[in-house]
Amino acid sequence: MMIALKAATPQLPRTTAVADHVVAVDETDSTNALAVQMIGDGSLTLPDHQDGELAVAVVAADRQTAGRGRNGHKWVSQPGRCSTMSYAVRIPRAIATDESVNGWLQMIAGLVTLDALNGMIEEYGAAPNQPDCSLELKWPNDVFCHGLKLGGLLSELVIPPSSGTGTDADADDDVVIVFGVGLNLALGACRLPTPQSTSLQLYVSGLPSFGEMRDAVAERQVEGFRERLVKFIADPKGQAESLREEVKAVCWARGRQVEAHFTDGTTLTGEAIGLNEDASLILRTQDGTDHTVRTADVGVL
Repeated sequence: MMIALKAATPQLPRTTAVADHVVAVDETDSTNALAVQMIGDGSLTLPDHQDGELAVAVVAADRQTAGRGRNGHKWVSQPGRCSTMSYAVRIPRAIATDESVNGWLQMIAGLVTLDALNGMIEEYGAAPNQPDCSLELKWPNDVFCHGLKLGGLLSELVIPPSSGTGTDADADDDVVIVFGVGLNLALGACRLPTPQSTSLQLYVSGLPSFGEMRDAVAERQVEGFRERLVKFIADPKGQAESLREEVKAVCWARGRQVEAHFTDGTTLTGEAIGLNEDASLILRTQDGTDHTVRTADVGVL
């Protein structure tokens, strides 16, 4: 029988040193929901985006009682074992709502997360205990290891109180994007929520304590979001092309036969051959036709 783990307020000294604002609680329904609520009521504020500068706020909890994933899925996590963080940033409304480039915001969140995990592993001198143990991204929002889900990402757009809405909205206004990142860092095999999930400690030896891992990864994510989003805001089209090449190297689905499950209940099967310029997935069916997939759950066959 598994013993219930007690939640404790996350201690994040390294993250606090680099973030503009950190909110840490022992338990909440969802860090994304808490961040959205606090932005809406004005208790969490971020300065306007300035050229070359970007504020990043962090909302962290040790336990989520109603963690959310993409397309209404639940995210199950355990205190003291799983990192549940949300990162809030202000970016120009024109970029956040431009469908030709805004798909790359989710891809940036994935790359930031891979960079943070790999950087933490290197810092502590840890090493994979199995061959071919690299971390990858499963389009559009999962972190994968050995074909299993190690983490998930969820992004949400929030209109801050200072911005207009509807006809009052100004294209030059900033909006806030909240990136929720859930990572299984220290789950044992017996605590994995599903057979399709995994945990970092199962594949990497020499890791520090969970608390140190969580803080070291979050610190790097704050810095990664700031660096990558500043570049993206300055040149969305140019960055999209370089991001496309970068994602290609870590795209788990690329070259695999996959099945896309759409929200209307339909499916599409084919080979994932790459990403379009707007970050949508290209799926080639058996008849040689290329299809564009923008919103779907994608699983390997």
